[in-house]
Amino acid sequence: MQITSRQVSGVTVLDMKGKITIGVGDVQLREAVHEALESGAKNILLNLASVSVIDSAGIGELVSSYTHVANRGGKLKLVNLPPKITYMLQVTQLISVFEVFDDEEEALASF
Repeated sequence: MQITSRQVSGVTVLDMKGKITIGVGDVQLREAVHEALESGAKNILLNLASVSVIDSAGIGELVSSYTHVANRGGKLKLVNLPPKITYMLQVTQLISVFEVFDDEEEALASF
């Protein structure tokens, strides 16, 4: 899993590439979100366009990250979900928990 961070209009965008699976991407996702919060970020956008696989640990970490950001007074949103991830979030009924966008510009404007 590779995660790069960039700032766009006051929003921290985390571009993720690879797998969000137990013991690999889930830990990196947690660390990237915590690092963003520690550096003062309030609004975080996870760009999942290049995520190839997500498992239950990855889904759990998405929910955990969402809760952690919300508890710190911020917002975490998702953009560019591949069909497999959209399906996983629909099956687990978590799609209604997250604000999900197909377009980064639209996502950034929503903060």
